[in-house]
Amino acid sequence: MSAPEGRPARGKGAQFRKKRKIAPKKIGKDGDHDEVLNLDVNALLERSRLERAEGTETGADVPKTVLKERGSEGFPETEVTITEISSTGDGLALSPAADHVYVVPFTVPGDVVKVKVVRSMDTYSATDLLEVIKPGPLRDDSQISCQYFGRCSGCQLQMMKYSDQLVHKRGIIEKAYKNFSGLLPELIPTIGDTIGSPAQYGYRTKLTPHFPKPSKTGEGENQTTAIPPIGFNYKGRQAVLDIEDCPLGTDIVRMGLKSERKRVMENIHTYKLGATLLLRESTRRIPKNEIEGTPIEGESQQSETNKPLFWDESWSAKDAITPDIIRRSTDTYVEEERCVTGQTATSYEYVDDYVFQNKAGSFFQNNNTILTPFTQYIRDQSLPPSNVADTGAADDPSSKSVQKIKYLLDAYSGSGLFTVTLSPLFVSSLGIDISAPGIEAARENARMNNLPQTGFAAADAADLFKDVPYPADRTLLVIDPPRKGCGMNFLQQMMNYAPARVIYVSCNVHTQARDIGVLVRGEGNEKGVKYEIESIRGFDFFPQTGHVESVAVLNKV
Repeated sequence: MSAPEGRPARGKGAQFRKKRKIAPKKIGKDGDHDEVLNLDVNALLERSRLERAEGTETGADVPKTVLKERGSEGFPETEVTITEISSTGDGLALSPAADHVYVVPFTVPGDVVKVKVVRSMDTYSATDLLEVIKPGPLRDDSQISCQYFGRCSGCQLQMMKYSDQLVHKRGIIEKAYKNFSGLLPELIPTIGDTIGSPAQYGYRTKLTPHFPKPSKTGEGENQTTAIPPIGFNYKGRQAVLDIEDCPLGTDIVRMGLKSERKRVMENIHTYKLGATLLLRESTRRIPKNEIEGTPIEGESQQSETNKPLFWDESWSAKDAITPDIIRRSTDTYVEEERCVTGQTATSYEYVDDYVFQNKAGSFFQNNNTILTPFTQYIRDQSLPPSNVADTGAADDPSSKSVQKIKYLLDAYSGSGLFTVTLSPLFVSSLGIDISAPGIEAARENARMNNLPQTGFAAADAADLFKDVPYPADRTLLVIDPPRKGCGMNFLQQMMNYAPARVIYVSCNVHTQARDIGVLVRGEGNEKGVKYEIESIRGFDFFPQTGHVESVAVLNKV
């Protein structure tokens, strides 16, 4: 999840199909890039103000020297010292008068840098990094593994050791709960150390490079089409940076990027507008006893005549898959990787021994290497430490012990990642989502993994929990909403249902903190239900970027 990609809106407008009283209510903060950056800027200015209020030895005021964006003399340049890294991944530096902040990309605390101001707001100025004059203690440029770093908007932290990136991301979560939850510090547990990705490069199973509208010159037979840049945006600009290779992509995705670039360039005259390309890894495991002959093992292959061991009919559509093939062999099966490029073509992925199929353009986690520790952590947190209830007196021989939580309800279930991987822990599991295509994929995934105790249902956004067959006091609810968070309607419905335990997985820790504040305060529900936070921990799905995912565990009070 190039910069981490936001999740597609799920059922946009679905909340408005019923009565007016269920129209979405805004519950505070949006948790978007600008809001998060402004909070960090204002916090830095406030700390600076308090320090200045304590006085200096001379008591003299420092004159204001805030540089504005380009005037008649061009873009102004200045030298600044980075104080901290914001939650958006940019360095923050105070002006000499400490009353304005410079936002500097690709920097770490302690860096002394030369910058060019390109845009100014009331409290901060956006800048381009021109030169690192003196590196800070956290800078290690030997860590950088991409020729485009410092220009491409996809990565922010390649100049930091990975251990330092994980510490920084723990701080992002701490600040999110401070700024967005509205909770007293004593209600927020100590944030756990961020779980790192087993792969820090070569982990992205999906990339979506794009290119602008091609420019044409001449007319008729004399018309020529210029090949536009194909890649990702420059940092801080709308222009596209031409990128021939992205080291964050898996091997097959990187091969697919080369193939797709070649195809687009050869056919650029057919494009009237720009386009976004899809590169999605698809993996199938073929048992060796089903293979005639022995395939080449461990070799990357790119050939139209190289016969694949597995073929999905959806790949027969035009431009649905590249010719690239990578094979890896184990004792029992051959793993064949392909790069799918068609939005509606099918892609396959394994999480441990579970297999998932999805439309290649639909949402599924983009870092397969972390999914094993991630789903194992969710399993470990699914049941409370003591999950046994005694049905009778201690001295009654007929007394029986029963499992307190025995049902799983997976809201925002999508294609069933959690419903499928958690189902062995529960008597019965149900995934619900307002997306009918997602539910269709989830049902197929349950069938492929032979999980008859697992079901899926398309739900109405206005009454998500209406037909849930499980008693709330025996149910774990897992929620994994899009970046915008849950919304007040969902949270009120959830508290009225009142599941005993909740695991909130989030790709936007700021909206997660906002939503969990509502749950802890018990706002707006008819039953007076409240929750307490058991634990919060980050997962680094996107190394080298400023993004962190978060898992929070809550119990009904």
